[in-house]
Amino acid sequence: MQNVKVLVVDDSKLFRRILADGLNEQTGLEVVAEAKDAVSAREAITRYRPDVMTLDIEMPGMNGLEFLKQILPQYPMPVVVVSSQSQRVFDAMQAGAVDFVSKPVTTDVDGIARFIKQELSVKVKIASTVKKSKLKIRTHVRPVSHGTISKAKLDLIAIGASTGGTEATRELIEAFGVDLPGIVIVQHMPVGFTSMYAGRLNDVCRLSVKEAKTGDLVRPGQVLIAPGDKHMRLVKMANGYQVDCRAEAKVSGHCPSVDVLFHSVAKTAGNKAMGIILTGMGRDGADGLLAMKRAGAITIGQDERSCIVYGMPKAAFDLGAVDYQLPLQNIADKVYSLLK
Repeated sequence: MQNVKVLVVDDSKLFRRILADGLNEQTGLEVVAEAKDAVSAREAITRYRPDVMTLDIEMPGMNGLEFLKQILPQYPMPVVVVSSQSQRVFDAMQAGAVDFVSKPVTTDVDGIARFIKQELSVKVKIASTVKKSKLKIRTHVRPVSHGTISKAKLDLIAIGASTGGTEATRELIEAFGVDLPGIVIVQHMPVGFTSMYAGRLNDVCRLSVKEAKTGDLVRPGQVLIAPGDKHMRLVKMANGYQVDCRAEAKVSGHCPSVDVLFHSVAKTAGNKAMGIILTGMGRDGADGLLAMKRAGAITIGQDERSCIVYGMPKAAFDLGAVDYQLPLQNIADKVYSLLK
């Protein structure tokens, strides 16, 4: 099996060298070129035809975001953004990047080595599996046209997503109106970014969106997003539900874990819930969605064609956990039709 050819783009010569050396040490990866700016990156792309590019957002001259918008239509390839905590990461996702990692602030050699081995190389390998036909400029979706829904039918909607999910989740939440039950979401994302992501969704959606904290009530018209370093569970109260967020060991390879949320929803809300599993690598959420279905919940999975990575939804579908498998653009309409 051929190695994944990687292009590393960063304006720091030292950091480029560190990333290149670290990625070359990982099985199955080969850094074929390094670039300091958009001009040299374009030359490297045309010469080496890399399978995946890692890209810094902050660069001299043309920044990484503008470069991404220019280069992807000409040379479609999976891009993993390596950036400090910034809203521009989500602009990059909307412009077609596949995933992102938080640039380490440590100068500790062992810490950077762990970052490359446990985070960056994993994202690069996942990105290499994405078909070029699925790389496109993302667009806003139109709000769903719907009739009156039954307020008593469901208490809440639980959603889980990973690779490709920042945009899939945004498109879905943008389509929803404020008349829906409370929504709880686990999106695999580095710590610190979930608060920015929630704020971004809150700005563009009709629903109220916030990063969850322990004790937050699940309210109609509101979305709670699990913090990037804590599992989120649903807790039953006398007059509704609230969430409990705790920093614990990874479950199904992740913290927060979709399985943790879905299992708690199955146990706590039973047939008064709906579960939706979106694009992502691996199988986090598959077992939890099956538990939800067995408890009487309605379950929906994103279909292969519309997924950036058809991993988590496939695992759930193969288990028999999915009642309805649909393209992303049809999920919001289905939710409303089920609630009428």
